[in-house]
Amino acid sequence: MIDLYTAATPNGHKISIALEELGLPYTLKVLDLQAGEQKRPEYLAICPNGRIPAIVDHEAGGFAVFESGAILVYLAEKTGRLMPSDVKGRSRVMQWLMFQMGGIGPMMGQANVFYRYFPEKIQPAIDRYQGEVRRLFGVLDAQLKDHEYLAGDYSIADIANWAWVRTHRWSGVEIDGFEHLRRWRDAIRARPAVLRGIERPPSKIDLTRDGDAAARRFAEEARTLVEMGRSPSAAPRG
Repeated sequence: MIDLYTAATPNGHKISIALEELGLPYTLKVLDLQAGEQKRPEYLAICPNGRIPAIVDHEAGGFAVFESGAILVYLAEKTGRLMPSDVKGRSRVMQWLMFQMGGIGPMMGQANVFYRYFPEKIQPAIDRYQGEVRRLFGVLDAQLKDHEYLAGDYSIADIANWAWVRTHRWSGVEIDGFEHLRRWRDAIRARPAVLRGIERPPSKIDLTRDGDAAARRFAEEARTLVEMGRSPSAAPRG
């Protein structure tokens, strides 16, 4: 049995999707990020960074893993699925996983902060991060032009990137003109395990939409975390 410590953010949903795809039994432990549960000593013993997600694998003697990319690799290697075993195939998956970890996630996260959460609109910062997100989406679109999935077969690289790309409207970035990216997004969204994973746990708002009162309240809550200098994990950055 695996304990999943998580919240309804793209990084959290990466792991619930993977667990659902792999059919691994797990217990959902949802942390209240507004209350700072991710900073409590008992959680820091599992995840020294005080962020979500993290897992504890009781089949491996209570082995703890933190950082969403590391968790995805651990689960893939544990099961022998969602990542090839040959050197080149594994490298392709790792390259696109690192593309998300170092590019898509951080740039969309910063777009969220400047577009959604800062009390003042700093337009050069908004333009910078939204422009970089669009550029990265173009890289994904170009790869998907000749590939059904990012690195061959469906893999943890697709799960990681999709969990963020699906929230593009929350970052204020559209995917118009990226027909291959749109096709890939829709195909993954139709997978039953993915649909289950994004409800574990469900978000307070639909991050694929924009403009309603619930979205404004959510942004205000996240702004409080930003202004307090705390990690805006709920914001969503994970």
